[in-house]
Formats: sequence, structure tokens, C-alpha cells
Amino acid sequence: MLQIEIDSGSGFCFGVTTAIRKAEEELAKGNTLYCLGDIVHNGMECERLHNLGLITINHEEMNRLHDAKVLLRAHGEPPETYQLAQQNNIEIIDATCPVVLQLQRRIKRQYDANPEAQLVIFGKPGHAEVLGLVGQTHSTAIVIAKFDDVKKLDFSRDIYLYSQTTKSLDEFNRIIEYIKKHISPQTHFQSFDTICRQVANRMHNIRTFAEKHDLLLFVCGHKSSNGRVLFNECCQVNSNCHLIENSSEIQLQWLEGIRSVGICGATSTPKWLMEECRDYIEAVQETV
Repeated sequence: MLQIEIDSGSGFCFGVTTAIRKAEEELAKGNTLYCLGDIVHNGMECERLHNLGLITINHEEMNRLHDAKVLLRAHGEPPETYQLAQQNNIEIIDATCPVVLQLQRRIKRQYDANPEAQLVIFGKPGHAEVLGLVGQTHSTAIVIAKFDDVKKLDFSRDIYLYSQTTKSLDEFNRIIEYIKKHISPQTHFQSFDTICRQVANRMHNIRTFAEKHDLLLFVCGHKSSNGRVLFNECCQVNSNCHLIENSSEIQLQWLEGIRSVGICGATSTPKWLMEECRDYIEAVQETV
């Protein structure tokens, strides 16, 4: 008989859970609520909240908005967003993750203390969290997306290195070692491990989970940066992995000759979506 297991460690992280709870509380009051950007990088969950009344807007649309309530998602926003809200009489429901908020403050303090140094952020260019971090430096911070980008830094100038909260700890440490080997003796280098441990610890745990099963279904939205990182971890230990957004993408031939299926997901994947995938497979098995 086919065994199906949902990874108990997968699902929303604390920051995403808080943002969704705040949205649901406001919507339950009957208030019109806007969200600046997708509240979570998962299309199915965004659709569920849209059906409850949440209206997703972009920055251009917020420029035209006045006398309204806007929720800021867990990724955080640059200072300009708060200034715009004040100008347009917009009430902010701030759901910025506490870990991200603390990182924003650290980066701002570092920039204010030494604006001439290279303040480097290991992160995905254009990602909402990274835009919020860069905004603390008047857009002067240098963003490096991958290890090879570190070679472009000026090693004759001071470097202060931070990381987007959801990046790979192993790659971050490789970047640190490279800088240490190449930095000029006359300059100052300091790194700050700002990777969220709730996310980082999932790397090892999800690899262990992936190894246990004949087939692994990784459920996440196509926009999820964290999902892509975790899915790659699964692929390293299990060659039979598939990334899907929902149960409709499950192909029945994947189940042929399989004894166990593992279902897991990103920090942006709701539990109900993983359960829906499990229920679909069970329903299919009953008809075989």
C-alpha cells in the first residue's frame, strides 16, 4: 500500500503566519484592505485571501491611493514607502517579519556610521526583502546574488557583509572565506550572519525528509525564492523530485511502482495545500 507523509517541518514561517493573521483579522471586520505586493509567494494562498476581500496592489498603485489601509507583508519595505503612506494619509498595517525589521535597523545603523564603506548584501536582486534592505542605505548597498559575484568587490575598501534572511548559509560562509583571503590588510572586513535560523534549519531537515521517500513532491509557488533553494536541497539527495504548485500538476505516471510519497514545501506553502495534494493522491489510489 502506498504510504504518504507530509513533512511536519514544512509550511509557513512565523513571519508569513503573522502577516496572514493580520490580514484575516482586518478583513473579518469588514474593512477594505490593500496589500502591497503578494502577501506570500504562493498563488493559491493569495487567491484564497483575495476571495476574502484582500486587494493586492503594486507601488505605482499605492502612489495613487489615499485615505486607505495598506498591509505591508513580511518581506518589509524601504523608508520611502512609509513616507508615501504619511503623505497620502494611508494607515499602515505593518506585518514586517521581526527578523527582517531587526536586519533593516542594523543595516541603517551601519550605513549611518560609515557611509563610505562597501555595505554588501548577499541576496536576490529585486526581491522585496532586498529592496527594503537596500533602501536603508539610500540605494548605495551592493547586492551579490551568488558566490561568483563576490569577485567584483573592491578589496582595497572596507566591507560590511550581510545576508537576506532566507539565503543559503553554506554559500554565505563561502563568500566570507573568499573575502577574508582577498581583503587588503589595511582595510576592515566584518560579516554578520543574518540568515533566519527557522529557515536555515529547514535545509538539513528537508534533506533528511527527502531521502526517506521514493517520490518527493515539493509544493510551492513559482515566485518563491526560498522554495527554489529548498527544492534544490531535496534534488541533491533524491533524484525523483517534482516541484508543483498544486494537486492539478501531479502526473499519475509519477506514482507507478512507488511505495512512499513525501510531500513538503517552502516557508510560503500553506499546510492546506500540501494536504490537498495528499488527498488527491489518496483519491486516485482508491480508483485504481
